Amino acid sequence: MDSDSAIIAFGALAQTTRLDTFRLLVRHEPGGIAAGEIARQLNVPQNTMSAHLGVLARAGLVRSERHSRSIVYRADLDGVRALMLFLVKDCCAGNADLCAPLLAELTPCC
Repeated sequence: MDSDSAIIAFGALAQTTRLDTFRLLVRHEPGGIAAGEIARQLNVPQNTMSAHLGVLARAGLVRSERHSRSIVYRADLDGVRALMLFLVKDCCAGNADLCAPLLAELTPCC
């Protein structure tokens, strides 16, 4: 990931509804969740949700798949991993002891 892609991803997440949407999608991995259900759970009009999902998709944070009449959205975990690695790639100038607390905190959630 390069700086421009990271800035686009952070920009996409720098809005409350999009951040809530992304977090909801992460909670629903690996099955995903239909766009209408996302809108219902977050109490957002469907057309507004569609626009937010488009921003997240263009930022490489979500992907979609058509299932019959529904579009199911999932967090793009590869995109998330790339963003996280971009942030910590040069962590503590390679001093593993300084990065250990960060890694320890991330490990249980995954």
